[in-house]
Amino acid sequence: MIKEWKWWWNTKTWLHFEGKVSFEQLLSNLDGYKVEKKEHFKEAFNVYFDWNKIAETYKKHDLYKWLLIPKWIDFKWIISKKLLPDNAIYVISNDTLFIIEIKYQQVAWSVDEKLQTCDFKNKQYRRLLKPIWIDVRYCYILSDWFMKPEYKDVLNYIQAMDCHYFFWELPLDFLWLPTKNH
Repeated sequence: MIKEWKWWWNTKTWLHFEGKVSFEQLLSNLDGYKVEKKEHFKEAFNVYFDWNKIAETYKKHDLYKWLLIPKWIDFKWIISKKLLPDNAIYVISNDTLFIIEIKYQQVAWSVDEKLQTCDFKNKQYRRLLKPIWIDVRYCYILSDWFMKPEYKDVLNYIQAMDCHYFFWELPLDFLWLPTKNH
């Protein structure tokens, strides 16, 4: 079903998550965007649009190294266990950190239950970032596997918990990121 819709969507306003392409590579392919790796960090990047820095991206431990430690935040003071996001993008203009978890599945497996943890993780990230006044939006990028009828309740639960999901793609307007007007 979703594959039939893809060609209708403007590729300048959506990030397409097919294949093993990094989140940063997807952004850098968009008109007006430039992504540069932060020095001394494994997976942290600055994001520019029309030469203006608009965001920072992090993976796993670099979220803590780049966003929290410089602000004297030790996660152990706030939450009991470190959360390691697949992708996180901090949008500077509105002080919002988007946690983007990518879940691809081709057979029944433990990812099924991981989707049900969104509320807990969302609340933990919000607790963690509250001392530095950063809001959090938690979302999943899902494969077609999760379009099956047996996932209807889980998908409804994700939305009811103020979390979000998309299939294969992520709209830039969800991230509050700019696009070129052509």
